[in-house]
Amino acid sequence: MSLFVEYHLIQNFAPSNLNRDDTGSPKDALFGGHRRARVSSQCSKKSMRDWFKSSDLLDSDVVGTRTRHLDNLLASELKEIGLSDISMFNEIVKQALKKKEKKGEQEKKEGKEDEGKLLSYLLFISMPEVQAFKALVQKHKDEIVKLATKKKIKPSDISDSLKSQIKECLAKSRAVDIALFGRMLADLPEVNQHAACQVAHSLSTHRVERDFDYFTAVDDEGGPDETGAGMIGQVEFNSATFYRYAVVDTRKLLGNLQGDAELNLSALEAFTQAMARAIPTGKQNSFAAHNPPSFIGVCLRHGSPLNLANAFEKPVTPRLDSSLTERSVKELADYETRLAPIYADARDTWAYIDASDAWPASKGQRVANLDELARWVRQQVSAQLEAA
Repeated sequence: MSLFVEYHLIQNFAPSNLNRDDTGSPKDALFGGHRRARVSSQCSKKSMRDWFKSSDLLDSDVVGTRTRHLDNLLASELKEIGLSDISMFNEIVKQALKKKEKKGEQEKKEGKEDEGKLLSYLLFISMPEVQAFKALVQKHKDEIVKLATKKKIKPSDISDSLKSQIKECLAKSRAVDIALFGRMLADLPEVNQHAACQVAHSLSTHRVERDFDYFTAVDDEGGPDETGAGMIGQVEFNSATFYRYAVVDTRKLLGNLQGDAELNLSALEAFTQAMARAIPTGKQNSFAAHNPPSFIGVCLRHGSPLNLANAFEKPVTPRLDSSLTERSVKELADYETRLAPIYADARDTWAYIDASDAWPASKGQRVANLDELARWVRQQVSAQLEAA
């Protein structure tokens, strides 16, 4: 039996620049032929991963970290065995994970410089895997110290035993964020994890136009003959009501967490909280756009996931008698009502929080607060997985 947990949020942000592009402008996209404000899925996931680390809902040993500096996570152990340049351990791991080259193929193309003593990619690693690497450093300290003296390390310099154990270290993940968002290592596909969660780019339910904040700053230590501003500049921003969507495959998540049913439920509970509480940090010192969602709808789907963004293919338009938030929630409910008889499963169930009072009372169970909603997700998923 398929069991997906879907999250549908309507969230209005005051003037802000939460997620900017390479020019510093707020990200946007064309949707339904109209320009919309956008927050990328990568930005949303990074905010949630950061929230996992700062919350008390998940233990630190089940939360991962992304880095090219594996050496920094093992600094004390590497220094203890006598490595003066601990970054050499990154090079050892990088060479140990390299795929075998085809006969006659050069290791590097002529004219290309090595990336230095860093991993070739951001390694998404869990704390149990870090602990396994710490044990490996002690076990193979003589070989590691010897390799670190080489000017250039080649894969053939590393023993098969050390290579295999480095690979084994990367097969011990029980991190919730890795299980949710996935991990891909091109050089070691057997430790890849396919994401149990998919997160959509957040889009405004209405058309947007960019605004510009022209600012000046005064030099506090300037002399009496210095007039005018010490500096001037401008920042782009917008204000938008977003539709946000994410879906978690509960069975895939359980598999990624090595069958740990309790951790699976804790992960879903934490994810429910993170979807509502994690806000991107872009330009927050300038705008302080700490605006929580007005509507959070959670649907347990038994067929296939249903992203309801097309409710806003025709943009919501502002009116004096109702807010964009209220109108967006109403459009979302109307569209789901039209779509459900065609694609939904009779067993699908909803629970929701609605500060706008625009979601029909007949569409699911209304709960009082976010903690109650997170508990509802935990209880419902637990009961349905046990019954299957």
